[in-house]
Amino acid sequence: MQTPLPWPGPMVHVAFAIPYAMETTLRFARATLALPGVRLSVVSQDAPEKFPAEFREQLAGFRQVTDGLSPTELAEAVKSLARDAGPVERLLGVLEPLQEPLAIVREQLRIRGMDRATSRNFRDKATMKDLFAAHDIPCARHKLCSTVDEALAFAEQIGYPLVAKPPAGAGAKATARCASSKELQDFLATAHPGADRPVLLEEFIEGREFSFDSVTLHGQHVFHNICCYLPTPLEVMENPWIQWCVVLPRSLSSPEFAAIHKTGPRALSTLGMWTGMSHLEWFQRGNGTIAIGEVAARPPGAQFMTLMSYVCDTDMYRAFAQLMVFETFAPPGRRYSAGAAYLRGRVPKDRPQAVVRAVHGLDEMQQALGDLVVETRLPAIGATPSTSYEGDGFVVVRHPDAQVVTNAVQKIVRTVRIELA
Repeated sequence: MQTPLPWPGPMVHVAFAIPYAMETTLRFARATLALPGVRLSVVSQDAPEKFPAEFREQLAGFRQVTDGLSPTELAEAVKSLARDAGPVERLLGVLEPLQEPLAIVREQLRIRGMDRATSRNFRDKATMKDLFAAHDIPCARHKLCSTVDEALAFAEQIGYPLVAKPPAGAGAKATARCASSKELQDFLATAHPGADRPVLLEEFIEGREFSFDSVTLHGQHVFHNICCYLPTPLEVMENPWIQWCVVLPRSLSSPEFAAIHKTGPRALSTLGMWTGMSHLEWFQRGNGTIAIGEVAARPPGAQFMTLMSYVCDTDMYRAFAQLMVFETFAPPGRRYSAGAAYLRGRVPKDRPQAVVRAVHGLDEMQQALGDLVVETRLPAIGATPSTSYEGDGFVVVRHPDAQVVTNAVQKIVRTVRIELA
């Protein structure tokens, strides 16, 4: 829910929490800064020098904190900015672990935006799935377990394989698929479950996986996008050598999407989404039924915002900023299909400290795909390979026909190779 405060004046002072000066987060901040009528301040645990000079020079204020995820430190920084640069009327951040701390600060300082209870519904995946179960929203069978015995008993009840994760995980990170009692016990030996650090066990759902990336404005569902994963994020995490891809269809009217059109908005309403962008992951079983995986009260990562921008031929980063600052949103049409191939190298077992030596297949890819390729980001030679499922680089393609896009991204993952040595 939103804190009911009067609409702010013509110049809006926005504080943007950016714990780390990462380019992806900076893109959202730059879009906010570019809005007419906005004065932007930044709170970060990184030093000002880590931010581009041209960006720093336009800020109304900057506060460095020791812990960029601490509600206490964030609150003190925002109060300091308010004293020096005027009242803070919006407090934003796009990282998953930030959502609950930001909500705590909003409540404390009476800043309009998502409150703590709602943010907890999104952040605590056990609470989320309990709410889904109570409202007949399909999701995986699950249980929050505080002891090894409790976890093993639930596993015997639902059978293997199952998925184990922390209750406040983000996407596939820190998630494991356990195919046997031994694998589950190995996971539990590392996780050390307890009353203060339970683990979430879930039924493993066989099927295709998709995203449902949405915009909600004043409680109304006004826009959504669907990404088709090839293969699933969990498979990608389990196999660091897989170069995976996503495809965004131009048309979302396919019968396979009919169920999520109804269930997705209902899931968001159940969790309390009022105004914001969200990222929902869902599964479709072989028999056509669906199950909601997880929902995050933030924009999607993995370049999905860039992909949506290409599909809709508009700047979705700016659209997000406009939504969060001025609570307005003009739903764009879908003019293209787009897709991304995520490039990852295989780390040699005998050389875990390997670096990027070369990128192969670029000329062949470009010759085959030509103008279909609209954006490419490759790792620097000598760079340390990423540990993220997003990999060491990506290639984005666009075309009106989704099948052309699908063929193109599959060509890329077959052709381009990152050599590590």
